[in-house]
Amino acid sequence: MRIVAGEWRGRKLAAPEGDTTRPTADRTRETLFSMLTSRLGSFEGLAVGDFFAGSGALGLEALSRGAAQCLFVEQDAAALRGLRANIAALRAQSQCDVRAVSALRVGPAKAPLDLLLMDPPYESGAGAVALDKLHRLGWLAPSSWISLETARGETVSVKGFALDVTRDVGRARLHLLRME
Repeated sequence: MRIVAGEWRGRKLAAPEGDTTRPTADRTRETLFSMLTSRLGSFEGLAVGDFFAGSGALGLEALSRGAAQCLFVEQDAAALRGLRANIAALRAQSQCDVRAVSALRVGPAKAPLDLLLMDPPYESGAGAVALDKLHRLGWLAPSSWISLETARGETVSVKGFALDVTRDVGRARLHLLRME
């Protein structure tokens, strides 16, 4: 697993030990960030959230491309060790806030995120539940973009959000959403 583009392009990322975390494949990440770039134009200065963060590959990719800061939310101990190791290897601690908590228990936001990246366990429905809760807790603004990765074949429907695009890449399905 490597950073696809930006300041840290080509730098390796460690995947968490065990099989409880399924890191987003490089090809899937490349497709996702191409989709986001066509909508955002640039990642410069963005506040990003990487929920169900695992190795942190999504949030670290956003930071590599110019995002100002990233909040990583992950509850699995092995994934947290890998995530913290990846942040340290890139010397990105000053741009990162790691919260060892479930995405469903993160609490109210101090400010909304510009971009929310979510890669919950496939076939769990946790992404839709988390998105609804994060919206109610102030994590999203009308201008926020949301990326939700699911298994190919899964659909996503969350009240108050419109689906902008869906794209299948390998075993994954990428959903980009906005508030209605």
